[in-house]
Amino acid sequence: MKFDKTLIGGSTALLVLSLLSDGDKYGYEMVLELARRSDNAFELKEGTLYPLLHALENAGDVRAYPRTSPSGRERRYYSLTGKGRRRLMEKTEEWRIFSESVNAVLRASALPDA
Repeated sequence: MKFDKTLIGGSTALLVLSLLSDGDKYGYEMVLELARRSDNAFELKEGTLYPLLHALENAGDVRAYPRTSPSGRERRYYSLTGKGRRRLMEKTEEWRIFSESVNAVLRASALPDA
């Protein structure tokens, strides 16, 4: 199912921080991993990912460094900093409260019969 892009817009930083929480990754690896973990529901474009990674780097949440891949190609890898781990915890809690609140409203709403 394709989602309205406005639904994912506010949560891309949370998703990227979450992807990095289990180890360093390069950009395209993050794109593939997000698609895999979401059963292809989220298809993050490189034009969205890289500006976000630069913003997270400027904020001190991630750090970037070059590393040679097994294929011999040098790639720019990203790792989560201590500040980024704290931000991930904050954003995860924020998402939990937000999603519980949305679900509470939806549960209380009368849905039309199908």
